[in-house]
Amino acid sequence: MSKFMITVSAIILLLSCSPESEIGLDDIAQFQNNPALKGTVYKPGGRPWEIGVPGGTWTASINNDPKSFNTLLARDGDTGTIVGILYEPLVDYDPYKKEFIPNLAEFEIVADEKNDKLEVIFILRDDLYWTLPGQTREQGVKVTSDDVIFWYNEVEGDRELQQPGYAGRLIDMPDGSKKPIMIAKIDDRRFKFIFPRVIANPVLSVNMDFGPRYIFEPVKRQKGAAALMDLQSIDTDPKQLPSLGAFHIVSYEPGLRVVCERNPNYWKKDEKGNSLPYLQQLIFKIIPNRDTEFLIFKQKEKDAYSVRPEDLSELLSNPNAEYTVYNGGRSLGSAFVAFNQNPKTMDPVVYSWMSRKKFRQALSSLLNRERIAQTVYRGLAVPAHHFFAIANPMFDPNIQLPYTYNPERALSLLAEEGFKRDSNGVMRDPENRPVVFDIIVGIENNIGVDTMNIFSDELKQVGIEGKVKPIDFQKLVEMLTNTYDWHVATASLGSNYWPEGGSNVWQSSGNFHLWHPLQETPQTEWEKRLDELYNQGRYTLDSAKRKQIYDEFQRLILEEVPLTYIVHPLSFLAVYNRWGNIVHDTLRGTDLNYVYHLK
Repeated sequence: MSKFMITVSAIILLLSCSPESEIGLDDIAQFQNNPALKGTVYKPGGRPWEIGVPGGTWTASINNDPKSFNTLLARDGDTGTIVGILYEPLVDYDPYKKEFIPNLAEFEIVADEKNDKLEVIFILRDDLYWTLPGQTREQGVKVTSDDVIFWYNEVEGDRELQQPGYAGRLIDMPDGSKKPIMIAKIDDRRFKFIFPRVIANPVLSVNMDFGPRYIFEPVKRQKGAAALMDLQSIDTDPKQLPSLGAFHIVSYEPGLRVVCERNPNYWKKDEKGNSLPYLQQLIFKIIPNRDTEFLIFKQKEKDAYSVRPEDLSELLSNPNAEYTVYNGGRSLGSAFVAFNQNPKTMDPVVYSWMSRKKFRQALSSLLNRERIAQTVYRGLAVPAHHFFAIANPMFDPNIQLPYTYNPERALSLLAEEGFKRDSNGVMRDPENRPVVFDIIVGIENNIGVDTMNIFSDELKQVGIEGKVKPIDFQKLVEMLTNTYDWHVATASLGSNYWPEGGSNVWQSSGNFHLWHPLQETPQTEWEKRLDELYNQGRYTLDSAKRKQIYDEFQRLILEEVPLTYIVHPLSFLAVYNRWGNIVHDTLRGTDLNYVYHLK
């Protein structure tokens, strides 16, 4: 999938082929009587792109400086946005046609169900090159199978590097052992993934980005795996960063902007054979404050703006507007509140609370999603009561969170665990200690801060003190992925588009198994069962049995509440009318490969 959508997208979902019947229309219908939507436009993707003209500079923004140019360290959204420009995955997914399509490589699935054997064979394009700004293809380094194989085996496959794809490499076998998905070279352009058994969605399991072997391999050979993290630091001259994507990064001014130039060696073309992207330049201004970001958009110094609920009325009431506000429908993903259960890094008292299922269920019952939707999102959101996204093939509307807002039930659950309020209304645990914990949220995330303040207020009503602590986003990432020394946190993982997605999150061995990552063996019976269900679902082909597995998978997470989702907001995007090929929906968004300046 293209790395530079206007809207943030991951590998996307299973929906109808017709844009007119997509989920966005149904969602918008739920809000059609809301006067706030008058003047917004619904223009989903899925149709052929118009043939554009080359040239033009698109100005976007990020909220923080990138922390590195190293793809291995691109853990936060802003760093990922910048670094992701340099890379692309092997295959793409068309959410409108509901199928994987070739990107850097064509592929073939060879399955032998009788003998439980499976291979996915890839053939790389013959016109892929790692090039630096100003280089021709001939001056660059050709991409070969060796790039993919090195990256899969020695980067993604090196546990020391804790990459997100590591957990997804391992398949549970019928005898209880784990075996890896192997990769083998066929020739310079062809390679294959060899599965230890047949699984239901093999292309998803092996689709990957990869970096330039000619840079990373010598360093690993000479200095070891840890040295790879020191490559391409933020102090690196961007002109020394190779790209196989649509743009090169050509300059970075800390606190100001990142400038990218069109890669003339990029392989993709439009339907008429014209080279893409049409844009000549892509600029990311660094704007930490969302209010400032909105002001800059209104001053025409930014081409698109992801509209907050509080901005919508002002944008739509402008009689001289030179922009269009697109309504993409209800977001398929949701931010969540997570409860830390890591015994190694937490305050033992707080751990004793968070490790109790009924305590977590009580906290979920104190998260007032309706109040958040109405207050924070101005009524332009709906409570998130399901685990899977509604586009997930295993979504079932009848499988819902049992612990929605209900303070009385929360008090009952707490009482069952020996918690009770004292004469001053302070909630105390069975050892008579007051229930006090921190709630961390990115300081730049105004909506997240407002949401957690409402959560804190609801907790206060039953005598619990949840102290909201806005912190620098990079510090938040560090706490969630490295130090693990947090109590309660709010963040977002995107959407559960695929039942077998998120291998590094839902499996107990995953490095982003937020509440207790990197477990050698599951520490609780329910996590053990979650691992079993996750892996059973991966290799069960019978659709009815597969649904039974993922039904239990969803119910288990909704019952144990290691994290709980908040709301699904409507998605709005304002774009100046000087640009062509603009679409916006919650499936995918506008691809900046195809955006062009209207003459």
